[in-house]
Amino acid sequence: MPIEWSESLDDVDWNELAELYRQAPLGNKTPQGLRGAFGNSMFRCFAREEGRLVGVGRALADGVDCSYLCDIAVLPSHQGTGLGQQIVERLLKLSRGHKKIILYAVPGKEPFYRRFGFKRMTTAMAIFENQALAFERGYLSEG
Repeated sequence: MPIEWSESLDDVDWNELAELYRQAPLGNKTPQGLRGAFGNSMFRCFAREEGRLVGVGRALADGVDCSYLCDIAVLPSHQGTGLGQQIVERLLKLSRGHKKIILYAVPGKEPFYRRFGFKRMTTAMAIFENQALAFERGYLSEG
């Protein structure tokens, strides 16, 4: 089936989007939280098949210096089909012209992003709402 692409928020079903993140699995995100996150993002990418949302991604960007790719998610039924790659490629194209494009990956998914030219940052740091869980899931290290 052909994929239909959109960057518009006009026809987003926020409950469907929240369910996609739950299934992907990228966590339990509320429809209201997703509406705010996507609404505040400069770039968005929605992939639909026969009207059903099957993949998404977004980028927070300032238009000059930094674009941060985040929340890239694909339904399990469409993982391994190249859809995630297409979403990343679209977000990279939209982010062209920024001095740096960054992301952080789910632990274990780094090889996927290396194919696009992403390299590990030696100075990246973060504060998570739940630091203990971030350590447990492999997002943080003491080093």
